[in-house]
Amino acid sequence: MYAIVETGGKQYRVSEGDTLKVEKIPAEQGGEVIFERVLALDDGNGLQVGHPFLEGCQVKGRVVNQGRSRKIIVFKYKPKKNYRRKKGHRQPYTQVRIEKIEQNG
Repeated sequence: MYAIVETGGKQYRVSEGDTLKVEKIPAEQGGEVIFERVLALDDGNGLQVGHPFLEGCQVKGRVVNQGRSRKIIVFKYKPKKNYRRKKGHRQPYTQVRIEKIEQNG
């Protein structure tokens, strides 16, 4: 059984027991997260696809960790003009373990 959920502007294929990194969610470490934007669900009897989302389906998960990714260096440069700008960025993320995929109906 798997589902395709949308969060943070991205889509993820999840199964029970999976661990994934998603865009930062305002939740405590160890807290429960519910993804209600389920795009598709395969329960072994065939694939159900929503238009755009499935009604009565949700995916429950638990927050494992809140963190920040590796540093990305952004360097702007114009040749012969003495223009250089160096900037770093670390994208925040939330690591979620999928516990249950529920469907009603």
